[in-house]
Amino acid sequence: MFRVAKLRCEYKQNPIGIDVAEPRISWQLRSDDRDCVQSAYQIQAAREASFEAVLWDSGQRNSGQSIHVGLDGLLPEARTRYYYRVRAWDQNGKDSDWTEPAFFETGLLDASQWQAEWIRAPRARFPQDSEICPQLRTFVDVKSPVASATIYVTALGLYELQLNGQRVSGHYFTPGWTSYGKRLQYQTYDVTSLMKEGSNALGAWLGNGWYKGHLGWKNQMEMYGTTTALLLELQIRYENGSEERIVSGKNWEAAESAIRMSDIYMGETYDARLERDWTNSAEAGWHEVEVIEHSKAILVAQENVPVTQVTLLKPLAILTTPQGDRILDLGQNMVGWLRFTLNGQSGQTVELQHAEVLDADGNFYRDNIRAAKQIIRYTLKGGEQETYEPHFTFQGFRYAKLTGFPDTIQAEDFTGVVLHSDMEPTGSFHCSDPLINQLHHNILWGQKGNFLDVPTDCPQRDERLGWTGDAQMFVRTASYLMNTAPFFTKWLRDLKADQTSEGGVPFYIPNLQESFSVGWGETSHSSSAWGDAAVICPWTIYEMYGDNRLLAEQYESMKKWVSYIHEQGNNPYLWNTGFHFGDWLALDSKPDSYVGATDRDYIATAFYAYAVSLTLKAAAALELTGDAEYYRDLHEKIVNEFRSEFVTPSGRLSVPTQTAQLLALRFGLLEGEAKERSIRKLVELLAEAGDHLTTGFVGTPYLNPVLSEIGQNELAYKLLFQQDYPSWLYQVTKGATTIWEHWDGIKEDGSFWSADMNSFNHYAYGAIGEWLYSYVGGIKPDESQPGFKVVHVKPHPGPGLDWAETQLETMYGQVASCWKRIENNGMEIRVTIPANAEGIVLLPGAKLDQILESGIPVKLAEGIRGIETVLDGVKVVVGSGSYEFSFQPG
Repeated sequence: MFRVAKLRCEYKQNPIGIDVAEPRISWQLRSDDRDCVQSAYQIQAAREASFEAVLWDSGQRNSGQSIHVGLDGLLPEARTRYYYRVRAWDQNGKDSDWTEPAFFETGLLDASQWQAEWIRAPRARFPQDSEICPQLRTFVDVKSPVASATIYVTALGLYELQLNGQRVSGHYFTPGWTSYGKRLQYQTYDVTSLMKEGSNALGAWLGNGWYKGHLGWKNQMEMYGTTTALLLELQIRYENGSEERIVSGKNWEAAESAIRMSDIYMGETYDARLERDWTNSAEAGWHEVEVIEHSKAILVAQENVPVTQVTLLKPLAILTTPQGDRILDLGQNMVGWLRFTLNGQSGQTVELQHAEVLDADGNFYRDNIRAAKQIIRYTLKGGEQETYEPHFTFQGFRYAKLTGFPDTIQAEDFTGVVLHSDMEPTGSFHCSDPLINQLHHNILWGQKGNFLDVPTDCPQRDERLGWTGDAQMFVRTASYLMNTAPFFTKWLRDLKADQTSEGGVPFYIPNLQESFSVGWGETSHSSSAWGDAAVICPWTIYEMYGDNRLLAEQYESMKKWVSYIHEQGNNPYLWNTGFHFGDWLALDSKPDSYVGATDRDYIATAFYAYAVSLTLKAAAALELTGDAEYYRDLHEKIVNEFRSEFVTPSGRLSVPTQTAQLLALRFGLLEGEAKERSIRKLVELLAEAGDHLTTGFVGTPYLNPVLSEIGQNELAYKLLFQQDYPSWLYQVTKGATTIWEHWDGIKEDGSFWSADMNSFNHYAYGAIGEWLYSYVGGIKPDESQPGFKVVHVKPHPGPGLDWAETQLETMYGQVASCWKRIENNGMEIRVTIPANAEGIVLLPGAKLDQILESGIPVKLAEGIRGIETVLDGVKVVVGSGSYEFSFQPG
């Protein structure tokens, strides 16, 4: 068996509405043979799925490339569907069959193509301060059979699109949150199946969303604009060959809706008695819309994967608290909303308040939600069973307080609807310890809860911002768990758009009004380790997905960030000016301070060196020789200056904290005796803390990886398995189902760390997930052959685990690394490498003459490309396939 599978265009299966001038195709190979390598491929494109008339043909190209393959010479036209198919040849000349046709469909490609006008509900009836969500609609008369119908639509605020009384798609919170003044996404929907001959009612609800509603903790609204509005085009192609375009304009009408208030932070109020019939053209209360002026030049096609209803949860129970409240327990801290069904009288109002935790006495606790009300109010129409779920808000919660519901309501009348960006799940990790498995679960659900169109810090309180520091700390873990390439592609374009002219990077992306960020320090942007997201994130995506185009696209942003740092202060090789968050929430901080003890100038200069090292790697990957030479020289000067400033003549770091040692070791800032002293100091500092961490946001992501790299793998495992405060498992033993913002969000006595900043769904410390995948499981990419074209499999077994199974769906296919201890202190390691990729496997502590592969001496096994003894075991280079190594450590 040899075939081509999993066709994707720009990471997506059969995408429509893409604005990519040169779309790229990726595929995977499937083969029963080991060591399968692609030697050639052929791609054809056509306007019809039958391929009777081939529009474009690559011919047989002798190439091993199977990801991000450009369709060179194909010039896509706007609003056009293209079918494509692929076949390939292996290294022996064996060819596959053609794949089944896949397709991509272009959007408008250029903002000048828009004919529609921006429309809003009339201000006379919907004043600026009105909380009511308007409905906008028009009627489309279809006189002959429709071959295809496509809608292109966006909004100022949020929209929910309806056609003939049906929701057009399962996408939520459209058009998403971008740097609205510079970039605004539009979406494309195929609505052919929803059209009918005769009159068709087309319309949308509009919500305030991020554009006009509350944002941040200062109770501010209208960060981006003062009115919601709609822009829409419907393109109809008839079976007789004619075309028609319906556009938003003065012929549309607006009315009040049953959504009386909807706000991302505050919740939603809905009065079912006021529901309208979209399809009734004679219904009263509709008024002519207003046309407004707003830019169309900023419009871009949907880049991120959409937010969808990904998972449905059934509640565990309805509880009664000591204070007498009825509480619904979902059993999982989740993000989304509750769908509920009930019967009642017309005018009866029910209310749901949402919270993450109960207090020590078991009562409903909302203080940590701060000013975000998270309240859903629903007024019944009456007379029949009613089902409701919100439209333009989401909550972060495990518990919901029920008010006004009938006594007969049951837990099964509610469904937890989990919403997040619909990223493909790619990673799985399981091991012999159930607490570690729960930790992995918590990390995953932290990502689910905070990757809702942007990477937010938390999903429940009056914040929910795309903090750059949190994103860069977690980006690699996130990219093991799910395919984040489209997600970060969109977010990094916003980062680039919001970057200052000098190269500074805001604290959060998309940025808010500049006045909102004033008060942190000397600047309202550009903290070290936060602004470094401009460099760390694109490089990580390049390593994990081999996306050379995104790296090239973000390269100028990377350079601008380095240039910004270079221009700060009097010494171009130190960063000792400006405001920095430092090792945020570290446990070695002074009383009443959020900032850890590690010197902020030290952190800033260390990250300066790291940013330059990654920009150097990017320059080399993009074959920019001159730039690479410049950054190599700059990096050397920064490292020398770092050593001069922070390393004493005797070779000791002048900053004696865990985080200081970790940054110097992780970023390669020390060598010789100074490096050895730093290693000893790190171990000493951990011992002084009872083998516990004291690190914050900056140091924690690097703690276990550094320990495993410097020969302290057993200490890394010891930290992992600690169950008392502070540790990852302390949260698990306290019942956490997501990652907490504070190591002691809930204290030993059941009290809380604080009320002002105590999120129980805050993914930053979940960065330990990278270590689980890349050290416990041992799966790593190769920066010179990115995207897992070359897979490094180097498991690090340690005390406390008898086995671990790690799997990762890469661009080439599934990689697996599974190890377990066997009798006589032996090890068994099973490895899977996908076709058209290579594996470099390290068998820890093995001796060459004792290794068996599937029961035979490894040297005789099929698919082995090379084998040699190295310092810490035996290195085996393998082609694709599944291998089972067993050995007795020497």
